[in-house]
Amino acid sequence: PHTGRLALYLLGLRATCPKVSPHRSLVTWLKYYLEEDWTGSRRHGHPLTNYYQYGLGVLALCVHHKRVREEVIRRLLTAQHHGRLGHGGNAVDTEAVVALAFTCLERRGLVGTELAAELRAAAHRASRSMAKAQGPDGVIGNIYSTPWALQVFLATGTCQTEPAFGQAMAALLENLEAFGTTATMAQVLPVLHGRSYLDIASMHCQEEPDTLTPLDMEALAEVPGNKTVQLVVECPLPWCYDLKLYDRLVPVPAAASLLDVLQAAAALEPHDFSFHTQDTFQGPFLNEVLGLEARRDKRNYWQLLTAPNISLQMGIADYRPRDEEILILRLSEW
Repeated sequence: PHTGRLALYLLGLRATCPKVSPHRSLVTWLKYYLEEDWTGSRRHGHPLTNYYQYGLGVLALCVHHKRVREEVIRRLLTAQHHGRLGHGGNAVDTEAVVALAFTCLERRGLVGTELAAELRAAAHRASRSMAKAQGPDGVIGNIYSTPWALQVFLATGTCQTEPAFGQAMAALLENLEAFGTTATMAQVLPVLHGRSYLDIASMHCQEEPDTLTPLDMEALAEVPGNKTVQLVVECPLPWCYDLKLYDRLVPVPAAASLLDVLQAAAALEPHDFSFHTQDTFQGPFLNEVLGLEARRDKRNYWQLLTAPNISLQMGIADYRPRDEEILILRLSEW
């Protein structure tokens, strides 16, 4: 099911204040996708997509002032209660989207009094959970999860009393260069204006100017020269035959991203290095290196680090390593 993609489209469509209301069939399709998505739980214990996309679907319906069946809402409440919303930055993203959906349903009066109280309590639990997940650098989950957490603080009104809010905002302002794709910009821009996706539901479109005009963007100047990056692949898990599976110097242009480094390594030594990515809303996601696939059912993922042991806060298409930097791809468990 295209739950998340259609949900984001409907959120964006509402935010642009279209002169004609979105066709009713789009909302009907989203409701259909939510039901189709849930059929996966009977076999896998979770939606066919994931709770992030499922939560986005509920949020999009609420923003369009559409009621959602109580059973659909309780699926998310149960998942949050039993800690099924993921790990690391993914957990923050998912819990934030779900909390925003809960807050929207409660604020818009689309549920009964008893359920509204449960949703309010669940949203505040999520807010407290995100505050606890904040690192010493102010980041919550990872840099891309931080805007989602800030949206929850804003939507629930805890931004005035929660110290984590100011620290996370400071971290966000220090790392704005990480938000270079349309999807990540869409997450961070509302926060920079003190807003959340919930504010889309109450926009007065007659007061909105037509800002959807193309801008002449100047191309980024190319950085001259080259650099050499040391690429290391590690697998510390018990079933791997060796800890260090790959260790090579990779020459690339000076402006190359981590993705460019991986592509260059694969081109230089196609028999010794290979990788695969998966397209996501935030850009390409590394899910396989040297034939080793990161799998949800095995609870592992490819962790991106710079030596000696510092996790990267950007995706592979956004991070631009320095000359002589050591980059580590480590298959890790969560």
